[in-house]
Amino acid sequence: MRTYCVTGGAGFIGSHWCERLLSLGHRVVCIDNFADFYDYKIKISNVLQSTGTKRAFPYRNKKEDLSRLPDFVNGPAYKLVVADIRHSDELEAIFEQERIDAVIHLAAMAGVRPSIDNPLLYEDVNVRGTMQVLEAMRKHGVRKWLCASSSSVYGNQLKVPFSEQDVVDRSISPYAATKKSCEVVGHTYHHLYGIDTIMLRFFTVYGARQRPDLAIYKFTRMLDHGEELTVYGDGSTRRDYTYIDDIIDGMLGALHYVESREPVYEIVNLGTNHTIELAELVQTIENELGRKANIRRLPKQPGDVEKTYADITKANRLFGYEPKTQLAQGITRFVTWYRSECVW
Repeated sequence: MRTYCVTGGAGFIGSHWCERLLSLGHRVVCIDNFADFYDYKIKISNVLQSTGTKRAFPYRNKKEDLSRLPDFVNGPAYKLVVADIRHSDELEAIFEQERIDAVIHLAAMAGVRPSIDNPLLYEDVNVRGTMQVLEAMRKHGVRKWLCASSSSVYGNQLKVPFSEQDVVDRSISPYAATKKSCEVVGHTYHHLYGIDTIMLRFFTVYGARQRPDLAIYKFTRMLDHGEELTVYGDGSTRRDYTYIDDIIDGMLGALHYVESREPVYEIVNLGTNHTIELAELVQTIENELGRKANIRRLPKQPGDVEKTYADITKANRLFGYEPKTQLAQGITRFVTWYRSECVW
């Protein structure tokens, strides 16, 4: 059994990752600050699901709920710490108490459009917060980590599919710029302090527990409620939609790779090497729900890229990454979760 520190472990990807580590017999130290980006109760639900907690959680108010939650879920294999990665004293206390074998850093302010409205917050959390995590690792001798990057770093380049060798110096949103900054900072700590690193560029992840602000969740909810669908642009934008189970498989392969080798600094795409047009995505959700969308079109939003398209050759070569979930299959699984387990 190994002990893994997972930042952002109450989020969408983070909760699935914690669940997988626990299923493999490892110990998890989950750090999350339950920020007000969306309803904190969603993250509490994620924690309960990822830890297999069957007891109903009696919600009262945020301050009291977050103070009670660790007692509700903590056990020999799982420790939840409500903390902010920007606060070095909070990280210091965690790293002093725990013998951490590796860090999986998923905590971040997410979303392209919100980053345009509040760029300094994104810089503070995503860049400074990442450096605080790396500083804690440096001080306590933790030398293995995975860090979440994003397909957003590729911007609107014309060459496809996107390769890790491509120049990514033309970000079109503050969010993308912070993720590129984290890749650079990660390399600095690898070079100076021997921290073995894999930066994972995630491509449009979806599935159960997906954030409510993301397209698949929003479209499903609007269609299910008979609401008008708001679509930005003409529907021709394309995304490399990647199902959460495939992402978690890829992360596990990356973790095994970084733990078994040194020195390591790699940037790796995790996608499907296949793109879906927005109009086709809407049609797939329509087919699954048995409803026809009434679409309201608005101008394209600043910061949105035209296409994401992952070259996954490197991930396959390094650790055998092979995504298996087709979009229709993934949407069926998502809608099943939405109807049976989602209460928001």
